Amino acid sequence: MLSDLELKLCRALDARAGDLLADLARYVAIPTGLNHTPGLDELRGLLTDRLRALGCTTDLIPGDPRPDWLYAGDAPPGTHGTHGTHGTHGTPASHGHAPAIPPTARARSAANPRARLGPKILLVGHIDTVHDPRGPFRELSFTPDRRVVTGPGAVDMKGGILVALAALEALAEAAVPVEFTFLLNSDEETGSFHSDRALAAEAARHDVGLVFEPSLPGGALATARKGSGQFLLEARGVSAHAGRDFEKGASAVYELARALVRTAALSDLPRGLTVNVGPLQGGTATNVVPDLALAWGNVRFPDPAAADHLARAIDALATGPAAVPSLTVKRAFNRPAKPLTPAVERLALAARAVSESLPRPHPMPFASTGGVCDGNILQAHGLPTLDTLGVRGGDLHKPTEFVEVASLVERAQLVAVLISRLASGQINPAA
Repeated sequence: MLSDLELKLCRALDARAGDLLADLARYVAIPTGLNHTPGLDELRGLLTDRLRALGCTTDLIPGDPRPDWLYAGDAPPGTHGTHGTHGTHGTPASHGHAPAIPPTARARSAANPRARLGPKILLVGHIDTVHDPRGPFRELSFTPDRRVVTGPGAVDMKGGILVALAALEALAEAAVPVEFTFLLNSDEETGSFHSDRALAAEAARHDVGLVFEPSLPGGALATARKGSGQFLLEARGVSAHAGRDFEKGASAVYELARALVRTAALSDLPRGLTVNVGPLQGGTATNVVPDLALAWGNVRFPDPAAADHLARAIDALATGPAAVPSLTVKRAFNRPAKPLTPAVERLALAARAVSESLPRPHPMPFASTGGVCDGNILQAHGLPTLDTLGVRGGDLHKPTEFVEVASLVERAQLVAVLISRLASGQINPAA
């Protein structure tokens, strides 16, 4: 059952339904895909303004460079090694000018002795999306029944950030003391390499992590996630004319192809191991034996032992440096698996109890997923974390990405009541 205070929080958020929808439209209209710096700066500024209005102190944590061989949504094939760099939106840039490294915004709640009852809470959201700022999918729009809205980043995860902010504002208006930090990073969609250090550092300073990725289908809560890693296979050969001097060449493409056949055999669905390769790059013309070929790939794994197995198998693809043709491997397994732990299960059960007691109750089944998020990083550094507390919706990363309108209020209520119970000590994940 909800207490009088919790009912007050729910009523306050119910009264803000129109404001929530208007704010979502405003945030979605700001393009933040593909490392679009002006949009990222604008949205980050709007969000930190709201947090400062709650009495938070805010600062920017500089980002770290990510490995230069990575392929990500803002860096298309051709960026590796001596092949130059590319600018925002995948357009060629002058050699030596890499895309800007976005910072992570940090907002800390004001010191309050009354906030010492409960744990220190870390809230995390990402403001970047995968959508092209120049593409046709730019604004929020309703479906004919007005129960659903579509828009770039509406569900992943501008809607989630919005419900977190609304919940914090409702808690402040109700004078509920909460000790929290809110991190807003700008590179989750490309692996959180820039913000990894900031996430790890804040995880060590807090007791509970809440991440506002969208719910799984049907409002389900992800209680376990696979881990993820990136890798590059780089084959080097000897260039030659394919007609006159074919025998003098050594094809990098064929060397890469041999490695890819071995890579394909590493997936093991019963064990939860998947290895995916793409994109590929190799050769310049059909009458030239290619001296360079590249393949970028991604792995998913359920636990550390599986991660070690895949790492060893991928490393074993490499040849000796004197081989002709040769193959080198580069990899970064920066998002460990996120298993269901006793502390996470206690948090999940508490969230389910809240969801089922709201004025408009909604079921919250538990599920595991192969997707990864910043919750993987937080929990790998010892922080019990729930990471699907955002809005209900679907079609992530597609031009049909949508949010169920009713979930804006419902998820804000869920988050407000959950944080209130954490702050008062009613929920103790360490128990």
